[in-house]
Amino acid sequence: MIAFVGLLLGILIGLIPEVNIPTQFSPYMSVAILACLDSVFGAIRSSMSNNFHANIFISGFFGNAALAAALAYLGDKLGIPIYMAAVIVFGGRIFDNFAIIRRLLIEKAKSHD
Repeated sequence: MIAFVGLLLGILIGLIPEVNIPTQFSPYMSVAILACLDSVFGAIRSSMSNNFHANIFISGFFGNAALAAALAYLGDKLGIPIYMAAVIVFGGRIFDNFAIIRRLLIEKAKSHD
């Protein structure tokens, strides 16, 4: 639940100021955002499974974002679009976590009937 509240607060805070990110930083920001979303969906999933640990969430949130951005930067310097691998991996993990969250919600709704 705390991850969901944090996600909503982050979205609201992100909508208030008008921030323009230069296009050369787009690959770095895209993988960093995907890494953060992966951590948020993982936190929601673990919270629903009664297995949430704040220290794991916080370290994963910032660690995944920094690692993904660093890999995108390294790939950029090498001339290889490594950020695409991060996009595929984090995208897949987000959809996996969403599928598990959906199943948990359906099971919870069925148990209340």
